[in-house]
Amino acid sequence: MRFFDIENIFFSALGYPMSYLEFFGTLAGGVAVWLSAKNNILSWPIGIINVVLFFFLFYQVQLYPDMFLQVFFLVTNLLGWWRWAHPKIGEEDRKKELKVSLMDRRQFLFLVLIGLAGTYLFGSFAKNLHEFFPTVFSLPSAFPYADSFVTVMSIITTFLMIQKKVECWIIWIIIDAVATYLYFAKGIKFVAAEYLIFCFLASFGLWNWTKEYKSQQ
Repeated sequence: MRFFDIENIFFSALGYPMSYLEFFGTLAGGVAVWLSAKNNILSWPIGIINVVLFFFLFYQVQLYPDMFLQVFFLVTNLLGWWRWAHPKIGEEDRKKELKVSLMDRRQFLFLVLIGLAGTYLFGSFAKNLHEFFPTVFSLPSAFPYADSFVTVMSIITTFLMIQKKVECWIIWIIIDAVATYLYFAKGIKFVAAEYLIFCFLASFGLWNWTKEYKSQQ
């Protein structure tokens, strides 16, 4: 079980101690996002590896909303894998997988507003986790509202990704920018660097999925 201990160092680079947990979790996450941007169904099984490792990582750096988010991601990676591989009649693309589509603008705006309201509610809860469950959470949650924004909006955006909605990448760009700051501030700099790269990958995903959508019309 030492593999899952953030103090178990794999190597050091430029004075930064890299744990096995952070390195391999980040690597799996990067591959999964790249494959998602490429519209490749293998992004889902590789994403499962990422979320399992990050669950243990975020617990040890007191990012509790992000820790809970990994449980959700585990379930949705399984759902996404199945949904992309089993489109309904009329939803197939050239690869016989679920095709890319657009959302109704009013529905998109409604989901964003729901996400902001959820951020406030979940952030208020996360702020007091160490008081509600002191035996489990010995330290207070770090950046409860920013962390909750990443968590809540990721939940919403993941469902959009499962349905292959182009707009999911717009929200991912914002989420990744906030997460970059959050993880850098908490000292997990390799993860922060990865999320900075995710901002560019999400931009590529937006471009690539938009091109795919237009090619279907």
